[in-house]
Amino acid sequence: MIKVLILNAFLLLHPLHVSLTTITQNQGSDTLRVFFRMYYDDFLRDYKLYDPDFNPGTTNDTIIIPDNRIAQYYNDRVQVFINRKKLEGKLEKISYESYEIHLNMFYLSDKKPRNFRIRSRILTGVYGDQSNMIYLNINGYEDAMKLTVDHTEEDRSLK
Repeated sequence: MIKVLILNAFLLLHPLHVSLTTITQNQGSDTLRVFFRMYYDDFLRDYKLYDPDFNPGTTNDTIIIPDNRIAQYYNDRVQVFINRKKLEGKLEKISYESYEIHLNMFYLSDKKPRNFRIRSRILTGVYGDQSNMIYLNINGYEDAMKLTVDHTEEDRSLK
């Protein structure tokens, strides 16, 4: 729990470029639950790199990106592997709070995962000092990881 608080503290310091991903799976479940958050203005910068044809209008300062495009963006930028199999995330919910975008995703997984790998390229093409913080809690295995521009991938044995 302390790790989550420390990771959240990083998000309060916006001059640092940080995203936070929390991945959980309860014992006996075949579903990974993912909560992701980053600053909305950073998201728009990275989304523009992902979809160069993206042209956000200026109507009422509201930018509308279809949910399915946001899910595709996230699945492209953050890749999750369980037992060496790449999983496809499904979007459950999007919310916008205090200048942040929050995504809730789920991935169908194995009930007894043995290996975990994550690759995150969120904002790595935008900021040289980007940190993508990952908190992992799978079947009681807890860990925290810091992925950066030069280190975009981590593996864990969950045994």
